[in-house]
Amino acid sequence: MGISQDLYKKAKKIIPGGTQLLSKRPEMHLPDLWPAYYKSAGGCRVTDLDDHTYCDMSFMGIGANVLGYCDEDVDRAVIDAVRRGSMSTLNAPEEVELAELLLELHPWADMVRYAKTGGEALAVAARIARACTGKEIVLVCGYHGWHDWYLAANLEKGDPLSYVHLSGLEPKGVPIGLADTNFIFSYNDMDRFQKLIDKYDGKIAAVIMEPIRNDYPQDGFLQKIRKITEEKDIILVFDEVSAGFRLCCGGAHLVLDVTPDMITMGKALSNGYPMAAIVGKEEVMRSAQDTFISSTYWTERVGLAASVATIQKYREKDVDRHLDRIGAAVKTGLRKAADKHGLLINISGINPMVHFEFVYDAPLVYKTFFTQEMLKRGYLASTSIYVCYAHTDDIVTAYFDTVDEVFELMREQKEEQGLPQLDGEVCHSGFQRLT
Repeated sequence: MGISQDLYKKAKKIIPGGTQLLSKRPEMHLPDLWPAYYKSAGGCRVTDLDDHTYCDMSFMGIGANVLGYCDEDVDRAVIDAVRRGSMSTLNAPEEVELAELLLELHPWADMVRYAKTGGEALAVAARIARACTGKEIVLVCGYHGWHDWYLAANLEKGDPLSYVHLSGLEPKGVPIGLADTNFIFSYNDMDRFQKLIDKYDGKIAAVIMEPIRNDYPQDGFLQKIRKITEEKDIILVFDEVSAGFRLCCGGAHLVLDVTPDMITMGKALSNGYPMAAIVGKEEVMRSAQDTFISSTYWTERVGLAASVATIQKYREKDVDRHLDRIGAAVKTGLRKAADKHGLLINISGINPMVHFEFVYDAPLVYKTFFTQEMLKRGYLASTSIYVCYAHTDDIVTAYFDTVDEVFELMREQKEEQGLPQLDGEVCHSGFQRLT
């Protein structure tokens, strides 16, 4: 056990759940062995508390650091903002500068509000939609945070949210009165969507969904949803927190050629600094003044300055083209390595957010083994690879030299012992209470 693991043991005693983010729990990656804490990070390298440096070929700040860690241009803007005062009784002019920039990127939109996290932005969007329409029901596809409006879906019998994101998300603490205000449909499942539209006709405030995540829309899925929502006067909200700024400089819907009524943005918007935005049409957004939506730290300067600098760099460096090219190379490399060693994997996701899974009876064992052996060889690696601007061709080549070695070891152990051998426990796959 290293310093990081020892510290995490202490954390679990004084921080419920051990961490603030489920995706950063070591149990989600490599129980008892994952380096839970970092000392420093730069580019796509991370150094833990034991001074071990790893190449991050996994989540890159859980999707936040599209430019890479500690980007000098963004950090320069942030340092300047701090020196000039990050908070004041007055407002930061960067609020207007960023709003104008976001509206320039999304010419269909007219107004902008801010928050600090993607989950907050979605809660704001849901409130605005309900305030605008006077209706309560929201149809949901995808993952949209932890707030009551979203977890209310699991007040229904079963585990509806497991169909669109994680299993085991208990709605304890969510008022039972929110039952039947939120219903789930899966991506590309037009039949389920139409059934919900028919069943709750006249009662639906909004459809809130990710325009893209792991799969591309099929058979005009998004266009059909847009047509129905327009006909029924339902507000269409695209959650661009994960997909935004990866397929293009702006929301992924711009590439998919579907115009919503509102979008939410976060993560890549500010390259690791807390910032989120709600962007929308005036006739919808003006309802934000009819309901109380307000928070002190939504006005601080650092996130605003980081966002302006991040967007400017996306434009100057054609970052989306780099992500597409590197992501395509990752997919090709995964397929080549798996075929070489006779391993069965499925590869999915848009090029900037690659996912793969082992197609065996115990997929989590294979996933854990892969993470375990890659960690030993100097990589933070999982079955998700969020590529960033700091990932170069040389880095990808070196990564696949190591993947080749680990896949070979996996094949050998599978043939000799039936399953790859783990040094510890199998990783978690959903929400579980920690003891």
